[in-house]
Amino acid sequence: MGALRTPREAWVEAGLQALATGGVDAVRVEVLAKALGVTKGGFYGHFADREALLTAMLDTWERESVDDVLAQIEQEGGTALDKVRLAGQLTFSSDRILPIDLAIRDWARRDDAVAERLRRVDNQRIQLSRDAIGTFCSDPDEIEARSLLAFCLAIGRHFLAADHPGRTRDQVTSRAGNLILNLPPDTAEPHTP
Repeated sequence: MGALRTPREAWVEAGLQALATGGVDAVRVEVLAKALGVTKGGFYGHFADREALLTAMLDTWERESVDDVLAQIEQEGGTALDKVRLAGQLTFSSDRILPIDLAIRDWARRDDAVAERLRRVDNQRIQLSRDAIGTFCSDPDEIEARSLLAFCLAIGRHFLAADHPGRTRDQVTSRAGNLILNLPPDTAEPHTP
């Protein structure tokens, strides 16, 4: 996991892992304390209540899935198309971010405040698609439609159970992404995890 975490960070991390595997209802102070091998009382030295922990978890998810991703794609450089593809890989193919992201999407269906935060995050993410698609397309309606398709592909492919006769899911997903981004059919991903 890398650097040592402060006790507060450990609570947030345990909460994010519980969220990713069991949804928001699995984020319970008693369960997290047991998983961390600490007493429940230690929790209250860092958080006023469970809601404060949930807010800290959302803050961490937003920082990792937006701010950190944007910083990394800027550092990598490349074209707008390179950047949007890398951002998609860092977000929607990430073993770290993807399970948390999907759990937050489920949580947002039942919590308006979480839905509003998800909307803000998704708006920042989809803007990358608009910027990339705008490099080869000038029609604002087509830019928006292609951006929506790209975003739906990135998220929806994790829910689809259909088979693709004679092809792998990755092959079909890559081809669909290339169609949306107006790239030749056999264009390889510029960045592979």
